[in-house]
Amino acid sequence: MAERLTHSELLEMKRWNTPTIYNGWEQITQYDSAADGFNIEETRDFMPQMGPMVGWAVTLTIEPSNRAHKRNRGAWTDYRAYVASVPGPKIVVVQDLDKPRTVGAFWGEVNANNHRALGCVGTVTDGAVRDIDEMANAGLKAIARRLSVGHAHSWPVEWGCEVEVFGRKVAPGQLIHADKHGFLVIPEEEATRDLLDAARFMDTNECRTVIRAARESAGRSLDESLRAMNDAAVEFGAAARERFGGMTEWE
Repeated sequence: MAERLTHSELLEMKRWNTPTIYNGWEQITQYDSAADGFNIEETRDFMPQMGPMVGWAVTLTIEPSNRAHKRNRGAWTDYRAYVASVPGPKIVVVQDLDKPRTVGAFWGEVNANNHRALGCVGTVTDGAVRDIDEMANAGLKAIARRLSVGHAHSWPVEWGCEVEVFGRKVAPGQLIHADKHGFLVIPEEEATRDLLDAARFMDTNECRTVIRAARESAGRSLDESLRAMNDAAVEFGAAARERFGGMTEWE
């Protein structure tokens, strides 16, 4: 098995958007690239100006409508200890058990600053967020379902467990790449340098073939442009097959 991605390599992955990482992942994955890995339901990026985020999943469930969870007085201490125990960079994946009727936000200025201090770079939550300007100022990116005025009875319920957000199950420790398009959850065995190499290769392959053919269309007739696009698609597919095998999106 290839080595797990280093922190430096994760930062390199952050230079690309999530669709570009998906283009690389679909070339190396043993899973169904039409059904697995990415969010099924629509997400909303509340800090698109921060660009993509990438990190290892730490997981949590909440139920802001239920005051009874506050009886667990040690929940916050134990939950923060769990988050601190995981190497970063980390993305906190929060399942709101109230959904689709979200009544309170787990995330706001205080939690953003606390989690940033614990090595977290962002969150994916199917619940609500608030204080989004203050969260961005703290450096914690939020992909969520909606905004909320209050926090209601937001309290850690269960953590370090498998969760489901936006129709996708996420296990602790899985690699996540996310931006305004949605998020991609990488199976543990595929969160390796092969993923980075594949994303880099496919991005370069596009630029040298199908994108170049379109950008060089100035001065050509329509027939010449169509021939160039068709030839570029063949070239693109041949390069991908030589490197990875299988079909590509332009064939």
